[in-house]
Formats: sequence, structure tokens, C-alpha cells
Amino acid sequence: MTTSWKSALKYKDFRFLWVGTACQAVGFGMDNVALGWLVYELTSSPFMVGLAAALRMVPLFVLGVLSGVIADKVERRILLRFVTLAGGLIMVLLGELLITGFESVWLVIFLATVAGASFAFLLTLRQSYTYDIVGPENSLSGLSMLQIGSTAGAILGSLLAGFLIEMVGAGWQFIVVGCTYFISFIVLFGARSSGQSASRISGSVRSNLIGYLSLLREYPILLTLMCLASITEIFGFSHMSLIPVFAKEVLSVGSVGLGLLTSIRQLGGFIGLSALAAMGDFRKKGFLMFVIAICFGLGQMAVFKADSVVLYGGLLLFLNACAMSVDTLYKTLMQQNVPNERRGTAMGSWVLSIGTGPVGHLGVGAIAGAYGAPFAMLFNGVFLSACGIGTALLLPKIRRLP
Repeated sequence: MTTSWKSALKYKDFRFLWVGTACQAVGFGMDNVALGWLVYELTSSPFMVGLAAALRMVPLFVLGVLSGVIADKVERRILLRFVTLAGGLIMVLLGELLITGFESVWLVIFLATVAGASFAFLLTLRQSYTYDIVGPENSLSGLSMLQIGSTAGAILGSLLAGFLIEMVGAGWQFIVVGCTYFISFIVLFGARSSGQSASRISGSVRSNLIGYLSLLREYPILLTLMCLASITEIFGFSHMSLIPVFAKEVLSVGSVGLGLLTSIRQLGGFIGLSALAAMGDFRKKGFLMFVIAICFGLGQMAVFKADSVVLYGGLLLFLNACAMSVDTLYKTLMQQNVPNERRGTAMGSWVLSIGTGPVGHLGVGAIAGAYGAPFAMLFNGVFLSACGIGTALLLPKIRRLP
């Protein structure tokens, strides 16, 4: 059966999930710009920018598996609403503290880390609930379209962020971020069903946690995909924490320029995901995954020579097209290669994998602090491309996944 990008949108519940995701992503895009800019303004340290990004992702690693086994136990659509609400409350609290003058970098990092805890559950629940709604045949389309909604919202949020920082300051911007979460919370009430592929089998959280190692032994493809996703996160996605450094030190643009560059990066993700969604139920997902990962590394290597806004912006476009596409392929293959009743755990495993990102953010921040941001990009690009080529040759079974 051939599917297209439209196939997921025929489901009413998915349309509500898509709109809710896009609304929250507007705030997340603003948050991403504001956090990096604020930390760099307070410290003038590339390492501290990397540290902030790293600590924000620590909860993904710590809570990844737990979020997955809980997602397999509960009604996913209901828990998704309350996790979204919790994230909004944290953003409003951060905004109010900044407005009242508590401009402590450690306070900002602490609350960003707390927000990361809610985001761990948000990511797991969204991916698994999407699969519940659209089913296995439309899973690549559904997950791609979900990420397109997130990316489109993030583009708008990134563009707004620079202007809001200039006009009203970071504090009020975080208030606006909280409001986008609240709007998403309301929209999600439109999703009424559990989904056609929702598991009817539910073990306890404790038994699912105990059985997690058995799941990895029984389905080694899941563990392999986790490792590949982790490598990509550490040596690929960490490039995002250097955008504020490039904006201020290399390209000499202000917060508005940073917002524009971040939106260009998000536009690249939109383009890559649109192409992926148009492929429908593509039958060579494993091979495509390796090709994109290798191109991701090559793009980072090219940034080493980027000395203009136009060239850097074009490379950001390409990098995020690769990043979002390969990440969606990881999520799709993970869910397709475990039992239906353990798909929440599979997405918790994906969250755990991207939770290794702090290693990459700290590493790239340290390299940038010692040798400059361009060299840090070159280093990560060489390693990511080499890993992509090596694993593609050594793992023919993964390369042939349909």
C-alpha cells in the first residue's frame, strides 16, 4: 500500500495533535533562542552555553526509559495534556523571576533543566500517540508530519524571539512561551480516542522496567538503533548550541540575527521532513538513514569554512534537513521493530538516546572555547561521517531494514 504525506492528516485526532504540537513548538523555538542568548549575555562563555544546553537534556537521559514504560501503562493522550500544562507553568515561572530581576545564570539553567524533565515525557508521549492514531502503514508519514508541525512552529518562534528580546526582554518572552504551552493544552482536548493501534495489553510500570533489559536482548535492533541515535545526537545535534557563538563572535549579528539564523535552521528541518513524508511507506529506510547521517557529518565539516551569514545560513538549512530526517527514521524504525505493547518503551529508549546529548554539548562547547567554534564543527563532522560510513558497512542487517 502506497501512502503519502496526506495519509496521516485524514485522522481527526492526529490533526488536533498536530495543531497542539505546532502551538507548543512556537514557544519552544522562542525558548531555544532566548536560553542560548541569555546564558551567553550573562557569562560571555561558549562553554556555559554548552553546559546550559547539556543540563537541559540530562532529564531526557535519566527519565527516558521511565517515560516509556509509563507511556505503555497510561492513557497517552490524557497524560500528554497535563505534561504540556506543567511545561507552560515552568516557563511562566522563569519569566516572572527574570522580570523581577533574578538574572542568575544558575537559576536560568536550573529551571531549564526542570523544563527538560517535562519535555522527556512530552517527546515520548507524542511519538507513541502518533503511531497509535495513524497505525504502522502511515507511521513514517505521521511522525514526519508531526515533526513538520513542530518545525513550522519553531520557525515562527525563532523569528519572534529575536524581536521580543529586543523589545520587551527575555523575561516577558518566557511569559509568552508559557502561553503557547497553555494554548496547546487546550487544543489537545480535541483528540478524543486512544487510537487504532493503541495497545490493549498493559503491564505494570515495575514489571515493564524489570523487563526492559529482556526487551533489548530479545530485540537487539532496538539497542543498535539507540546507539546510532546517540552518536548522531552527540556529534550532530550538538551543533545547535554553537549558533549563539557563531552569531555573536564569528558573524557579528545581534539577537535579531540569531533569531533569523535559528529560523533558517528550522526551515531546513521543514524541507527535509516534507521530503521524507512525501516518500510514504518507503521500503529502504535503513539505507536512507545511513546516507543522511553521513551527509549530516559532511555538512558540519563545510561549516569550518563558513565566514559569511549567507553561507552559514545555507549550511544550517542543510544540516537541519539531515538532522530532522534521520531522527524521524530512528523513531520510525524503533517502533516498527518492537511488539506493539512496548512502543512507548521504544520511544522512551529514543528519548534516552537523545538524552546523551549533554556529552556532545559539553564537548563541542569545550572545543569551541579552546580552538574556536569553526574547528569544533569540523571535529564533530569528521567523527559523525566516519561513524556513518563505518556502521553502514559493518551493519548490513540494519542497512537493509525496510
